[in-house]
Amino acid sequence: MAEPPAGRASSRPGRDEALSCGLYRLTRVFPALRIMTFNANGIRSAASKGFFDWFAGHDADVLCLQETKAQSHQLTDDALRPAGYHAHFRDATQKGYSGVAIYSRRAPDEVRTELGWAPFDEEGRYIEARFGNLSVVSFYIPSGSSGEERQGFKFEVMAWLKPILDQWLTSGRDYVLCGDWNIVRAEADIKNWKSNQKNSGCLPHERAWMNGLIADGCGDGSPQPEQGWHDSFRALKPEARDEYTWWSNRAGARGNNVGWRIDYQLLTPSLCAGLKACEVWREPRFSDHAPFLVDYGR
Repeated sequence: MAEPPAGRASSRPGRDEALSCGLYRLTRVFPALRIMTFNANGIRSAASKGFFDWFAGHDADVLCLQETKAQSHQLTDDALRPAGYHAHFRDATQKGYSGVAIYSRRAPDEVRTELGWAPFDEEGRYIEARFGNLSVVSFYIPSGSSGEERQGFKFEVMAWLKPILDQWLTSGRDYVLCGDWNIVRAEADIKNWKSNQKNSGCLPHERAWMNGLIADGCGDGSPQPEQGWHDSFRALKPEARDEYTWWSNRAGARGNNVGWRIDYQLLTPSLCAGLKACEVWREPRFSDHAPFLVDYGR
């Protein structure tokens, strides 16, 4: 479902050109682009806590949301439609569950919401907006924390998704894969590394899968490809610790910064030279996750 923007689009020069042509090519550097990703844990809940008012002050070109927990027909209120943005949603078949969205200043050339496997598609876990040669994806990878059945589904998703991601990587398109992947990469990405080795999101097999996608030196020691995706946060902050994107609601975890970094913007190599800066907002609190913003440009 798409809606036309209600207000004036950004007047900053070069933004539409960046979206329509891709951020960076070997022969050309494109102007700036700002992308934010955020697991809202209920879009209406986050809005009631002031998320969209806060978001308006950050001048993002694209916003990727996960866990909207709503059907499109429930999202017509102006409070959920920030001025100047086109809104696209992929709901879960089950009401009040999962769901992803993309808001963009420029209308996408194409929006995709299915990858061809009903158990995944019907949970509303993927939406892709295409702007020329650039694809921005909002992903919500399943959690396995509720028990063996969902952990098994998570492993199925991982195995099924890997060849799709490999194909995207070599397709010649520029991709930014935003979202909640529900997996930490390494000790630097979680406060309590040792005590979480048997917990979903930090299992060795999950980490090996995640790091097996990414070509950098910031994994847990499991094999990484020579050619692969790039973790925008680690490309910009290779030594950073204690910068997390999710905290349990138990025992004051957020106040004590006992967190996990499980929200990412993964990039095709063609975009890495355009990376400029990134920021995670632990406060203000709109959800159990934090918004994560990346700037791309000259």
